[in-house]
Amino acid sequence: MMGDLNTAAPAPGPNMGSPIPRKESVAKVTGRLPYAADVNDVIPLQAYFLTSAIARGRIVSIDTAPAEALEGVVKVYTHQNAPKRIPTPYTQKGGYASDTNMPLTGTEIFHDGQIVAMVVADSYEIARDASRRIVCRYAEEVPSPTMTSKGVLITHPDALAEKEKKAGDFAAEFAAAPVKVEGEYTTPAQHQNAIELYSTTASWSGDELTIHEPSQFVVELANGTAAMMGIDPSKVHIVNPYIGGAFGGKGFMTQRTALIAGAARDLGRPVRNVVTRDQGYTLATYRAETKHHVRLAADHRGRLLAYGHESWELQSRHDDYPLAGFGITTVMYGKPAIETRVNMVKADRQTSGFMRAPIEMPYMYALESAMDELAVALKMDPIELRRVNDIRESPVDGARFTSRSLMRCFDEGAASFGWNKRHPEPGSMRDGDWLIGYGCAAAAYPTHMAPAMARVTLNADGDARIETSGQDSGQGTYTALAQIAARELGIAPGRIRVTMGDSKLPPAPASSNSLGTASIGSAVKLATDKIRARFGGTLPKPDERADAFRRLGLSEVAEIGEFVPPTKSPEVLAKLQKGQVPFANQARGDETKDGKPLMFAFGAQFAEVRIHRLTHEIRVPRLTGAFAAGRIVNTRMAHSQFMGGMIWGMASGLLEATGVDEKRGRYVKDALGEYLLPVNSDVSQVDVILIPEEDREINPLGVKGIGEIGIVGGAAAMANAVYHATGKRIRDLPIVMDKLLV
Repeated sequence: MMGDLNTAAPAPGPNMGSPIPRKESVAKVTGRLPYAADVNDVIPLQAYFLTSAIARGRIVSIDTAPAEALEGVVKVYTHQNAPKRIPTPYTQKGGYASDTNMPLTGTEIFHDGQIVAMVVADSYEIARDASRRIVCRYAEEVPSPTMTSKGVLITHPDALAEKEKKAGDFAAEFAAAPVKVEGEYTTPAQHQNAIELYSTTASWSGDELTIHEPSQFVVELANGTAAMMGIDPSKVHIVNPYIGGAFGGKGFMTQRTALIAGAARDLGRPVRNVVTRDQGYTLATYRAETKHHVRLAADHRGRLLAYGHESWELQSRHDDYPLAGFGITTVMYGKPAIETRVNMVKADRQTSGFMRAPIEMPYMYALESAMDELAVALKMDPIELRRVNDIRESPVDGARFTSRSLMRCFDEGAASFGWNKRHPEPGSMRDGDWLIGYGCAAAAYPTHMAPAMARVTLNADGDARIETSGQDSGQGTYTALAQIAARELGIAPGRIRVTMGDSKLPPAPASSNSLGTASIGSAVKLATDKIRARFGGTLPKPDERADAFRRLGLSEVAEIGEFVPPTKSPEVLAKLQKGQVPFANQARGDETKDGKPLMFAFGAQFAEVRIHRLTHEIRVPRLTGAFAAGRIVNTRMAHSQFMGGMIWGMASGLLEATGVDEKRGRYVKDALGEYLLPVNSDVSQVDVILIPEEDREINPLGVKGIGEIGIVGGAAAMANAVYHATGKRIRDLPIVMDKLLV
């Protein structure tokens, strides 16, 4: 293996693990792995949702008789006969639900695509056909679906105050500064579009419930479903070993799960629902629109004197999902006076939620675009501007970074990209009719860690197994955990079997916030430490293993590792077992209360664009990214994660936008044929540079997490490259041809 390394499987540098292939890779690409909707132990009834045709108003009447008359229809549920469920609070308020708009409990319509009826039938085709025979009449009201709609409510809840950062006298410093820039930047609604559709299969055996559902947090789903069904959590079993993509959309329990479980209990038969592609745009969370007003001021040498940032985030009427990403942006550069504020814009849409780098992507897009504008105003190289303002401690409260390799990322990325060939004047680089632009931006992601548990078993034959409820969303967690245990136990990764995605196993946190390897991996290491202690502190050599086990009187040794994040108390493990791991129970790299240091991974993004001077077509021949993220467990998987993130960053800058009909309040791009996603021909070359970094403070493994940092800064690098090519500053994403024609 090691003699066949290539770009996709980089040779490990210092503090990096071997690029062994993923354990499940062949089974995945040959279609042998079971996903949630593939389970056919029993033949379930099929449920299909009828969703609202309006975005605001109420149901006046609903006639289900035509649907019920269709042969094969078992039952049609509406607000008049829906299965009983117990409301659970919103996740941000200590509950389990990703939104609190419980379907089929009343006649009011809060957003487009809300569930108004559910048909259960013998087959999917019959259920779908029957749903279209239901006659639903509405009293429609004019919706307020967007940031600029008349009727939205702009609020500033007191709970947001602690997320806002201030330092010094911003107004005075900004007014007196010799060089200043300001601008408004917007990001659009975007949807996760995982290839595996959302689904739920529920079956009862007496009073015990088994659910197969793609979930990034099976312990939360088990406890949340139990709460809504009014049963003991021990009676709920969630099974989900593999996920076909998630990106945040499968992060927390939606209202659909209890609805399907309730129908299965009511009918006494298993019931399955697979949400259609277009329904997934309204029956799950998504990335909502944001707007940012950024003001930067500096002296003539480029030293930041003032940084002001006010944001507006679109929210549903019934829930608040605040991003407030100032914990990241205010610790990026210099020691300026700082003033920030975040506003909630309450509109007629469903509740938003996690989407890859949910906080960092929009906020860093605004800051990194403004930094490029400041560099232009200063007639200064954008990288040198960042170098002048590189820091080792927070300008807000003086908290130090455990490690910060930002400028090393810029330096090595620039050398590989050929940044020194960039002519600074916009529009000065050409190849025939093509304008060439180079852009760069910083990437940053705080290191998150959550409580986690894992059981590791070593037997006398030298084989081992790892058991944890944690999830693999496609990032390679099965392989990463095996490599961690193999390193600690001194055995080959191929001799370790990993079992995940089962709520009955030792509890683990959500596969989100790039915390999986850092958290579950740390629990695995702690379990191997306990195994080592059983043998007096040193594991027996292979030829001594049988005798060592014989002396213990055992054929295998099993230990559970319990990882508690730094600065957290052991009580968070009890919260984990209940599926309650809000941010308060996590270690967050951007929080510095009680003397905590800042814990961040950093990177540098580079993009080349080519724009035709007549047609304004935009082409991206290459991307380069350099990233420093502590210990890299597997360079092959890290390369894949970073590359995928970089391509997504490009797409967020140039392609992705769901689009909302201002008058009807409905999404206008709700299918893969309309929602633009990048394909191979959209970028010819993606170069990933793994910067060696060691951080001994963050956790037992020194792992920072890499799942999301790859997207951060990507959109800003694209926007900055477009400006360099054309001299036109486009601040509203995505950047498309018609915006360049203005």
